Amino acid sequence: MTHIAPAPTKTSWMPLVSLFLAQVLMSFNVAALPISLGGMVSEFGVPPTVASTTIVMYGLAVAALVMTGAKLGQRIGWVLIFRIVIGLFAASSVLMIVSPSVGWAIAGQAVAGAAAAIIVPSIVALIAENYRGAQQATAIGAIGSARAISGVTAFLIGGTLGTLVGWRPMFFIVFGIAVVVFAFSFTLRGDRGDASIRIDLVASLLIGAAIVLLTLGFNNLNGWGAVAATEAAPFSILGLSPAPAFVVVGIVLGQCFFVWTRRRMAEGKVPLIDLSILDSSKERAAVYAMFIVVALEACVNFTIPLYIQIVQGRTPFDTSLAMMPFNLTVFITATLVVRFYKRYPPRVIGVFGFILTTVALVWLSVVVNNNWETLPTILGLIVFGIGQGALVTLVFNVLVTSAPAELAGDVGSLRGTTQNLASAVGTALAGALLVSLLGLSIGRAVVEHPELPPSLVAQVDLDNLNFVSNDDLRAALEQTDATPEQIDAAVAVNEESRLGTLRLGLLLLAGLSAVAILPASRLPKYKPEEIPDPSPVSGSGPGPE
Repeated sequence: MTHIAPAPTKTSWMPLVSLFLAQVLMSFNVAALPISLGGMVSEFGVPPTVASTTIVMYGLAVAALVMTGAKLGQRIGWVLIFRIVIGLFAASSVLMIVSPSVGWAIAGQAVAGAAAAIIVPSIVALIAENYRGAQQATAIGAIGSARAISGVTAFLIGGTLGTLVGWRPMFFIVFGIAVVVFAFSFTLRGDRGDASIRIDLVASLLIGAAIVLLTLGFNNLNGWGAVAATEAAPFSILGLSPAPAFVVVGIVLGQCFFVWTRRRMAEGKVPLIDLSILDSSKERAAVYAMFIVVALEACVNFTIPLYIQIVQGRTPFDTSLAMMPFNLTVFITATLVVRFYKRYPPRVIGVFGFILTTVALVWLSVVVNNNWETLPTILGLIVFGIGQGALVTLVFNVLVTSAPAELAGDVGSLRGTTQNLASAVGTALAGALLVSLLGLSIGRAVVEHPELPPSLVAQVDLDNLNFVSNDDLRAALEQTDATPEQIDAAVAVNEESRLGTLRLGLLLLAGLSAVAILPASRLPKYKPEEIPDPSPVSGSGPGPE
């Protein structure tokens, strides 16, 4: 069913300031954590793996609790719950500022993640309650762009503060943003909630456990082993790595969640998430497209810093400068793409966006070299950023506009779950892919190289290859009986293999991007002057073609 959209009454943009800054708050905190790791390691005297638990704890809390958080918002009321969790986020930053040990910092990020699990769906629900029509599309674009601009800002500010002052001042900024968000929250309009809503605890446990296991499994495929367990694995299953076992069990629990939820809906009970938001093939296509585009972004965000910091041995500040063209382009495109909604249907923009990301990745695989600051690589990152920014906003907008306002919280929880899982899968995919390709490339090169005899190769563990800098490689080879000429030859092999691996990895990502054109071709193709008219009761109407 379609109808000509009436001209909505324009409302103030002040509520959007609060919602935009809430997204900035979460994104800034996430970006601040990697920058703070070095400071926490030196101050608390713990290994980097222990300090990085702060990042893991935040991500797991968000992923496991986001669907439950959406139901809490519907029960308590979105504006009230929004203010409560912003206060919790402020408290988490205080814990980070005053933490006397790494345990306090981990607890602080657990609190931040629990708060973010409710902020994520509340942003979507409050956009739906405060804005309509073109204003709603603009608001969604602004939220989509907040992650990119937060990442740029956090890297620049964090790199400077971390060098000159220390890691704690970053969380003074997080606290300040939380205070501003809380103040602007009084401009928001929202319902008072429905106390009769009951939270499905069985579904909460099923989806929470599934997401935690999937996230841990994918994130540790490299460290624990993709098949056989490594020494870093916490335990083994008959010599096999627990990482793939976690993934399999997570998938099974996820399927159990869907079976349980469908049965609950058939019985007329309130589900943890209303699956009617996925009834249409177009809505499912939007979820698939969102998963792929976030996974691609995670791959690129993993690959470029890996290459610049580990391979080239440069600083995080250099990395932020190298990523600046990409992040700024995502920010600008995500904000401006809404101007094209009146001219082109979502299907056209989606297909074009994935064509851009595919072309950009193919281009980067051809032109990339040992210096990221060349004009061709910058152009490739800009083109990829245009496609990325357009797609992130587009698929989010399709999901929000296809569901009635009362299910906006469910859409928000679906978005949060999809993005967190896609980010974990994308990072793990990039790491496993690059390390595997590097191992194959070096293994073949050393066998064929005339200056690297088998006696020298036998002294190097080729089963545990990883990306290392030239200096680290030289230091390792100096512990063997290699001659200076053989060390130079090995460094040359490593350089060629790394670059070849990077190029092939980008080409394979381009293939994944090309495959994503298929779900993008299933996005809605309604006419520019028409908007979806979801049923106010079920939200399951297919919407216009």
